[in-house]
Amino acid sequence: MDKLTLLADSAKYDVSCSSSGSENNYKTGELGCTHNSGICHSFTSDGRCISLLKVLLSNICIYDCAYCINRVSNDTPRTAFSPRELADLTIAFYKRNYIEGLFLSSGIIKNEDHTMSLLLQTLRILRHEYRFNGYIHVKLIPGSSKELIHEATLLANRVSSNIELPSAKSLALLAPDKSKEKLLSPLKHARDITLERQNKPISMSTQMIVGATSESDFDILKLSSSLYQKALLKRVYYSAYIAVNHHKHLPVPELCKPPLLREHRLYQADWLLRFYGFSYDEILNEDENLDMQFDPKTFWALRHLDFFPIDINTAPKEVMIRIPGLGIRSVLKILQARRFKTLHFEDLKQLKISLKKARYFIVAGNDFHRGSTLYEERLKLALIHQGGDIIQPTLFDTSIYTGEL
Repeated sequence: MDKLTLLADSAKYDVSCSSSGSENNYKTGELGCTHNSGICHSFTSDGRCISLLKVLLSNICIYDCAYCINRVSNDTPRTAFSPRELADLTIAFYKRNYIEGLFLSSGIIKNEDHTMSLLLQTLRILRHEYRFNGYIHVKLIPGSSKELIHEATLLANRVSSNIELPSAKSLALLAPDKSKEKLLSPLKHARDITLERQNKPISMSTQMIVGATSESDFDILKLSSSLYQKALLKRVYYSAYIAVNHHKHLPVPELCKPPLLREHRLYQADWLLRFYGFSYDEILNEDENLDMQFDPKTFWALRHLDFFPIDINTAPKEVMIRIPGLGIRSVLKILQARRFKTLHFEDLKQLKISLKKARYFIVAGNDFHRGSTLYEERLKLALIHQGGDIIQPTLFDTSIYTGEL
């Protein structure tokens, strides 16, 4: 339990541990079943989710990454589980209904292959000896052999390899033992392994630290977009930088607050990349950061007012999903309902569709049609005056969305 306390605490900085979306085929006589409809989670007193046993095999590490609490130059207590100890612990917690799966990572012990071998031994015990068929997410060790990565990929439900920093320059400065190619190679091997077997590619993820270095949000989204297009990842996780070490190339811990709002905006922009058909260079200009006042879709709309208003009774789906305030579910409701009648604002309210933002960007029957050049200036004034994502219609004269100015 002392080991668990230390190694679970050391794992808390890795945010790429969601098990949502995973599914397997349950087999009679085996332990564990996951389903992509979602999982109920429990939380510890300090707010950490414990639906997964999130733990390091060891916090011993030969690397000296400036941002990491487990860097070799830090004077911190070190320990390690044996593969048997960790497998036994996982099964014991699972049978007590404490967890529904395992998220397993490790510091680098001796060398990359040795560490990957220990992780793999843990997976073998769980899968073959205990016949555990539940969720396992394992961190692949960059620099380990293809053979080890191959077997780990076949035994896990999800694999990941953290990129950590958005550029090769920052990696060279803060993590000299790592390189962009070294960090991406395990993901390429895992993707190719599943494609060769003609299976659905295994779910893969990575993590990027936000705010430790000077890269812009444009740089971060450009990298994320490239990884999605190459089918290397299902998801990128963004982690607001938490200062745990002193280093000349990092923000001073005493003066550094985690950029949580920036992290939130990146997740919103990432959603636009993955589900709303936006490209990274539509969301931001080069070397630009996301706006802290408005969410990325609203900010894009303010820059492209010539695109609006959109007639929801005639516009196609790919156009309507760009309307601020309308999500994909709302758009699907509109597409279904407009087959039977011309929709107005009251109809949208009955469909439980929020108009707090959308009313400024749509035409619904005779409701709100843009008939004045003053519209753009009044809209900007209303949005800026509100100072955030929630827009109050009272900032307008009510006639602006009833068709009369």
